[in-house]
Amino acid sequence: MATNPTDRPYGLVLCRGDVSSSDCRTSYDNCLLKYSDSDFFGQIDENKFSTFTVNNVSNPVLFKEKTTELLSQLADKASYNSSKLYAAGEMDLLEGSMKLYGMAQCTRDLSSVDCKKCLDGNIGALPGVAYGNEGTVVGGSCMVIYATYPFVKA
Repeated sequence: MATNPTDRPYGLVLCRGDVSSSDCRTSYDNCLLKYSDSDFFGQIDENKFSTFTVNNVSNPVLFKEKTTELLSQLADKASYNSSKLYAAGEMDLLEGSMKLYGMAQCTRDLSSVDCKKCLDGNIGALPGVAYGNEGTVVGGSCMVIYATYPFVKA
């Protein structure tokens, strides 16, 4: 515990928008936990990390274009059309043969404008590695996830 009244811990926990509150309380698997000795609320955290799974798609250029298109749509929806700052959706990747699934979410301390900036920054972190790969870009203030299988809980 801090002995100086100005030394305070700050913390935030955010479960993915598709995870029930009971699942959120019992597992950290689908949660973001952030803490600091500085007040970070309402500010975009530029730190981020990425994970990718190699996926042998037949047309990696189209895959990248569709990934960017889907995630951009979800970023708009999460930022401006959702009180939870969360959106999930899907898009046909190849006519009738494959779908692309995605999710975008921000911490709720961000404004809609900052949420959009944060998500756009995460989407912008994709181009060098998104050719044919499924992945996640998680930051301290927002995340985007995309895959060729339905990972979002109904």
